[in-house]
Amino acid sequence: QVQLVERGGGLAQPGGSLRLSCAASGSIFGLNGMGWYRQGPGKERELVAEITSGGSTTYADSVKGRFTVSRDNAKNTVYLQMNTLKPEDTAVYYCFGSQWGINYWGEGTLVTVSS
Repeated sequence: QVQLVERGGGLAQPGGSLRLSCAASGSIFGLNGMGWYRQGPGKERELVAEITSGGSTTYADSVKGRFTVSRDNAKNTVYLQMNTLKPEDTAVYYCFGSQWGINYWGEGTLVTVSS
C-alpha cells in the first residue's frame, strides 16, 4: 500500500501563486508516475500534471505555461507550482501515484482562486 499526503492548498487571488506538495510513504518500491488531478465544482476529475520517475512530464493544455510539476525521488515527494492562477483553477486537487498499474490517491486539498 502507498499512502499519499498532500499539503499546500488554500486561497489565492487571481494572478497569484500556490505550491502543493505530496509525500508518498509505505510500500513505495516501483512507484512510477506521480502527479495531480483536480475536480472543480460540477466538473469531472481531470489530469492536471504528471511526472514519471525518470522526469518526463505531461500537462493539461489549460495549465501549460502556468503550472510546473516536479519531483524529489529521494524524498518521495511530488510538487505542483501553480502560477498565474485563474478562478477556473478552483478545485479539489488530488495527488496520485502509480505503482504496478494501480493508482493510489491522496485525500485532496482545496484550492480556491478568488478576489
